[in-house]
Amino acid sequence: MTTPRRDQVTLEPAALQQLIDALRADGYQVVGPVLGNGAIVYDELSSTDQLPAGKTDRQSPGSYKLVPDESGAWFGFAVGPHSWKQKCYPAVARLWRAERKGAAITLVAEPDDSPPLALVGARACEIAAMHVQDRVLLHGAETDPAYRHQRERMFVVAVSCGRPGGTCFCVSMGTGPAATGGFDIALTEVVDQGRHYFIAEGGTDAGEAVIARLTNRPATIEEVAAADAVVAGAAAQMGRSVTTDGLPQRLAANIEHPHWEVVAKRCLTCANCTMVCPTCFCTTIDDQTDLSGAHASRVRTWDSCFTLDFSYIHGGSVRPSPYARYRQWLTHKFSTWVDQFGTFGCVGCGRCITWCPVGIDVTEEVRAVTGESADRAPST
Repeated sequence: MTTPRRDQVTLEPAALQQLIDALRADGYQVVGPVLGNGAIVYDELSSTDQLPAGKTDRQSPGSYKLVPDESGAWFGFAVGPHSWKQKCYPAVARLWRAERKGAAITLVAEPDDSPPLALVGARACEIAAMHVQDRVLLHGAETDPAYRHQRERMFVVAVSCGRPGGTCFCVSMGTGPAATGGFDIALTEVVDQGRHYFIAEGGTDAGEAVIARLTNRPATIEEVAAADAVVAGAAAQMGRSVTTDGLPQRLAANIEHPHWEVVAKRCLTCANCTMVCPTCFCTTIDDQTDLSGAHASRVRTWDSCFTLDFSYIHGGSVRPSPYARYRQWLTHKFSTWVDQFGTFGCVGCGRCITWCPVGIDVTEEVRAVTGESADRAPST
C-alpha cells in the first residue's frame, strides 16, 4: 500500500509535544517508545521527555544492548522486543464469560471499552507487519472482531528509520526504512550541523488536519534533501539481507535439505522468535471454570508453532521434533505464507535474530537451505 506524497512541512522538536497533546485531546491513548527493563519498549506516552533521547541500540544475533547516542536523536534506534501487535492483538484476551444462576446459564460478551490508540514512532517494517496481520485477521476467511475494533480506530504516526539495527533486513523484504503507506502522519527526524527538526507529511485527511494544528512551516528543498539522506543512509546500513526472488519455490524444493538437522541441534524451541515477531498470530484457547461451577470463561493466549502441544492431535504431536518445528516456522514465513495470504510473513525487522538466545540467524539459515551465496545482492 503506497500513500501519494503530500506537501511536506518542517516541525521543530517542540511541535512533537503539540502532536502528543493534540492526539490526547482527541481521545486517543498515545503509545510510543520509552525506556523500560533495559530496552526500548512501547508504553503510554504523555510527554516527549519520556522518549529515549540520547539512547541507541546495538543488536547482533542473540544480543541487544542500549548505549549512549551522542547525536541526541529522539528516535535514534531500531526496534526493541515489543511490537505493535501487543496493542492490536493482546497476548492474553478473555473472549467471553458465562454465569450460572440456578438452572439458567447466561453468556456475557466481553465489553471493549478500551480507548482508541495513537501509535507514535511506528517504523515502516512494523506498519508492514500490521498490514500482514490485517490480511489474516481482517481480510481472511474469518474476521477477528476485537482486532478490527482496534485497527479501525487507530491513528498511526510513522517515523522513518535512520539507524537500522545490526540484524535488520527490511530493504530485502521491501518494507523500509521509510514508510510508503499505512500512516496518518509520517515523520523523518534530522539531526544535522547543530539542528534538530522533523520533516512531516500527512498520509490521510485526518493526519493533515492534525498537522494543521501544529506549529509548522513549509519544508525547504535543503531540509527535504537532508531527510531523504537519512533514509538513504539507513537503507545502505542494513545489517542483513536475503534474496526474495523465487524464495518460496526455492524453499519448497529443499524441504528435505540436510541443513534442517544442523539448525535443529541449536534451536531450543523456546518460542522467543515467535513471541517477538510482529506478524505471528498463532493462539490457543483455554476454557476456565471456578470450583463452584458458577462462573466460566474462555481465554485466548498467544501460542507458537515451536511448542510441542501446538500441533497435538489425538495420538500425539504432528511435529514432535525441533527439526520439524523449526522447518515449519521458517518455511511458513518465507514460502507457504505467500500461498495463504499473498505476501511474506516476514518484514525484516530482525527481532527473531536478536532475541534468539543461541543467536540463530534466519537469513543465514535461508541461504544455507537454498544454496544462496552470502554475497548475492538482496532484492529491493
